[in-house]
Amino acid sequence: MSQNQNRMPLIDALKAVAALLVLMNHFSSYGPLAEAARDYFPVVFNWFFEYGRMAVQVFLVIAGFLAARGLSAHGQALSGSPLPLIWKRYLRLAVPYLAAIGLAIIAAAIADRWMEDDAIPARATFLQWLAHAALLHGLLGFDALSAGVWYIAIDFQLFALMAILLWSGRVRIVAPALVLAVATASLFWFNRDAGWDNWAIYFFGSYGLGAAAWWASDRRQMSSWLGVILTVAIAALVIDFRLRIALALGVAMLLGFGRRTGLLEQWPAFRPLAFLGQISYSVFLVHFPVLLLANTLYAQTDYDSPLSTLVCLGLSVSASIAAATLFYRWIESPEASRRITAALSWSAGNTLQIVRKVPLVGTLLARRF
Repeated sequence: MSQNQNRMPLIDALKAVAALLVLMNHFSSYGPLAEAARDYFPVVFNWFFEYGRMAVQVFLVIAGFLAARGLSAHGQALSGSPLPLIWKRYLRLAVPYLAAIGLAIIAAAIADRWMEDDAIPARATFLQWLAHAALLHGLLGFDALSAGVWYIAIDFQLFALMAILLWSGRVRIVAPALVLAVATASLFWFNRDAGWDNWAIYFFGSYGLGAAAWWASDRRQMSSWLGVILTVAIAALVIDFRLRIALALGVAMLLGFGRRTGLLEQWPAFRPLAFLGQISYSVFLVHFPVLLLANTLYAQTDYDSPLSTLVCLGLSVSASIAAATLFYRWIESPEASRRITAALSWSAGNTLQIVRKVPLVGTLLARRF
């Protein structure tokens, strides 16, 4: 119950809308169902195809905003080692993420049997899975096992970089200044070179805008931080206008003013958006396996009309949200995640004890025979 009381409706609403846009972008990009949707309804689904992916900027800004809230609520430096915090973040992301990767592998195997399409990932190898588990698949050049999994790796990199920067500052003013300096470097240089898009530094401009928005929403620092945010972001847009950065700036301003005015915790009071925002990470994780199965079913039918395409898309999106609801309840929710983590720790501990006893068992057997 306390978890629900601590939720912020404005952030939940933004995450809900962004999750739906990412979902529609993928349903407009992969498989025969996407091709039919773009053929029958080119204006709508080409828009989703071209611009839906920009909703990722919303997640980046929110992630930076919440990271600043959790790591440096008052602009202070981290006093202790960032490593435990980074490990905790890894577990928070990896437990549901690895479960979703397993679902994607199963769905890909089913789809590959009944359909030929470039959207179906190749059969996974152990090294490929290991690279995904370590969140290094993009850096090591492995093909993704599911759509959008690059973002989980980037989110982890961004959090780790943020924690290290705040720890390196060691002084109240210097710590957030380091974050802003790296964000500025990202906006002016790294984000303009797509060769960096497997690294956190490419996205740190948007993430840093979110962090700065949290610090700007403090009554004592609002005018100075707001001026810095606007100056840096607008200058970066003047040098090289990028719609994604303009969107990130708009979301950052909304979050900052939302917290300052109290809207962050009060608006909008709409339960479906709040629920969808709460399960948005699960939606992000499980919609691709559903997409593969939906396209497989669609490819096996003889229905080929605008109405049948819309019906299939509607059912597929509904199935994605339903699957995400179950996934959140059983795997992603804090209670489920704690149970799974505890079970994994127990298994690892028992395995370690068995391994330690093996030499002893061997010695006893040698002595007996």
